[in-house]
Amino acid sequence: MAQPDCVAVIDIGSNSLRLVVYDAPRRAAHTLLNEKVMCGLGRGLEKTGLLNPKGVTLAKANLQRFTALARAAGASRIDVLATAAVRDAKDGSDFVSDIEKRYGIQVRVLPGADEGRLSALGVLSGVPDALGVVGDLGGGSVEFAAIGNRRVGSVTTLPIGPLRLMEEARDEKELKDVIDRHLDTVGWLTRMDDSRFYAVGGAWRAIARIHMDQHNYPLHIIQSYTLPRATALNFLDVMAVQSRKSLEKITTISRKRLEVVPLAARVLARVMRRMDAKELVFSATGLREGHLYSLMGADQHVTDPLIAACTEEALVNPRFGEEAEVLLDWTTPLFAKEPASRMRLRRAAALLGDIAWHHHPDYRADLALRYALYMPVGGLDHSERVFLGAALAYRYGGSPTLENFGPLRLLDEAGRDAARATGLALRLAYTLTGGVPGLLKGSSLKLSETKLTLSLTSNHALLVGEAVQRRLDALGRALSRTTELKQV
Repeated sequence: MAQPDCVAVIDIGSNSLRLVVYDAPRRAAHTLLNEKVMCGLGRGLEKTGLLNPKGVTLAKANLQRFTALARAAGASRIDVLATAAVRDAKDGSDFVSDIEKRYGIQVRVLPGADEGRLSALGVLSGVPDALGVVGDLGGGSVEFAAIGNRRVGSVTTLPIGPLRLMEEARDEKELKDVIDRHLDTVGWLTRMDDSRFYAVGGAWRAIARIHMDQHNYPLHIIQSYTLPRATALNFLDVMAVQSRKSLEKITTISRKRLEVVPLAARVLARVMRRMDAKELVFSATGLREGHLYSLMGADQHVTDPLIAACTEEALVNPRFGEEAEVLLDWTTPLFAKEPASRMRLRRAAALLGDIAWHHHPDYRADLALRYALYMPVGGLDHSERVFLGAALAYRYGGSPTLENFGPLRLLDEAGRDAARATGLALRLAYTLTGGVPGLLKGSSLKLSETKLTLSLTSNHALLVGEAVQRRLDALGRALSRTTELKQV
């Protein structure tokens, strides 16, 4: 039975075929199904002008499966998007006609500009404040889009995907010349002050995974994985000259993907040098997420994806629930000089404060930490994920340290201290009230140069006990203050 808002997106790319089913087009959408097949439809296209016959057979078989799965999952709409290979092949229209008749679906063959725009919207859905250029590398093409102020600017597409470059260039010099010749046609793709390059596409994400593995990075999440310009270029230059066999020795990424990694690295390095981008940011969101984003109303576009996801989670854990905002207000006197970005993380931590309450007490801190660290939501860079995870661990009595929690090194000392104070303040609030929101109204916190004071009205003084004193003292130590309980 179809679900009213359930949306399936099938992405027919030059190298891969993917199905993603979302529960609804909204900021906190849940992924119900996600499956990929490497078909290589665009392999040989540059020489023959035709889709790869083996890829066509594989794609058709899996499109049958994907449409059946999407319908079984209850999708009320199945949106099929075809990109460069189908767009450029002489037999692309025949391929589309055949699968439309076979499986009762409609295929939208995206012009390059539409593909680039959707990929850019996908990046903005996960990084709302992104500034610079999005590049979406497919097997046959790369789509570029300028982004800033939460909008998509100039968009262009270039035929420099790895599958095409395999056939166009015979040596390193010719490869460089081919890439640069195409890049020269894009006048706006030049030096941009304070800009970043946002890399979308499976081959570029594979490069991010290899870099993480090679440098023992403590958080294996592609979204918002960021490399400074010099670091990125040095690594890309190394990747560009590796053979598939040499790459197989250092990673478990599939052979089909590794085959295009060196060429993908060459393209990325040329673009980074052309732009003089200050950072390389890898994005796990792209065309499919951008399509979903395009289906949302304008009110959804301005919604913070992190807060939307945390608010939804708060409704599942109903002690404070959406009233967790009172926790934010109650703890604010402790953080008078914090930036708005940090207050946003405290709001998220307050909304997630009950995330592990129903689990075994011995594991609550670890479960809360891991949930925050790995939750599939946009609007967070890696240090922010760590802050949120550490704060929730402290809220449940945990004590993450550099020795027992490697990702903590992604936070500076001030961030670690703030996460600890945030978590311990939430722990005090829950202990004082027993998880009853209304009871906070009779109490307040005050921070002076030397003292942390918890004031309670006479009606609420009866809430004080040994556990409250312990929680208050722990928070005081975290803030380097003595403590005082005061009746007002």
